[in-house]
Amino acid sequence: MKLEVVRPGFMTTVQDLGRPGHAALGVGRSGAADRGSFLLANRLVGNDPGAAALEVTLGGLVLRASAVTTVAVTGAVCPVSPGGMNAPITLWPGDELVLGTASAGLRCYVAVRGGIDVPPVLGSRSTDTLGKLGPPPLAAGMLLPVGPRPRGFPVVDLAPRAALPADPVLRVTPGPRRDWFAAPDELLSTVYTVSPDSDRVGIRFTGPALARARHDELPSEACVPGSVQVPPSGRPILFHADHPTTGGYPVIAVVEEEDLDLAAQLRPGQTVRFRPAS
Repeated sequence: MKLEVVRPGFMTTVQDLGRPGHAALGVGRSGAADRGSFLLANRLVGNDPGAAALEVTLGGLVLRASAVTTVAVTGAVCPVSPGGMNAPITLWPGDELVLGTASAGLRCYVAVRGGIDVPPVLGSRSTDTLGKLGPPPLAAGMLLPVGPRPRGFPVVDLAPRAALPADPVLRVTPGPRRDWFAAPDELLSTVYTVSPDSDRVGIRFTGPALARARHDELPSEACVPGSVQVPPSGRPILFHADHPTTGGYPVIAVVEEEDLDLAAQLRPGQTVRFRPAS
């Protein structure tokens, strides 16, 4: 069983739950940016939670099936043919799965029963766009191998999800270098705009610059997903799925792990606020 990539969309990569535990080697976790949507897609087709699926940025993907299979699409809201989102879809030989352009959110997830069976690297099939590990992004004409079908069957026929918030808020805890800023609470009182210069490595924000209280050099420090670094421009960067394992700019705050799925769906031009985690 293989899926032919008829059209790869704007940016489509293979992702699973990542390769944690290699930070000492300079290798980040990577994996699905919106883990909740990824897990739901696998659940809908009866896969193990960590089976590799496709992460599709802004939609536009077209796949052609070579045999009868089951797929599911979750995440960003986009037109799906045949079928629809958040439900299992049966594809017959020659059928095409077509994703339109996302109207809300940024990333869709396409799971296929059996998982995308590309060779693992350091225990993961994820594409790490920063470390250049794993399979390359999809291109037209690629044939994606599909693994053996799992023994269990899908047990959910529809999984409605709440709409993405129009005014997203990301909860943060204080970062280790909060005291390096003249007025650190300005991060919590400012409305930021997502920059087009954002990707799986980091989400860049535009808005008023955060003034520094200290201007000396900071040795590189370990960083975790959700770290909010502030470069010399004073405008924060949120480290996401493919972030580097260390960074040399002060971390003013850290976004709660539970809110990283929401961060993965932020679109360029969208506004966002930070709030203290309770």
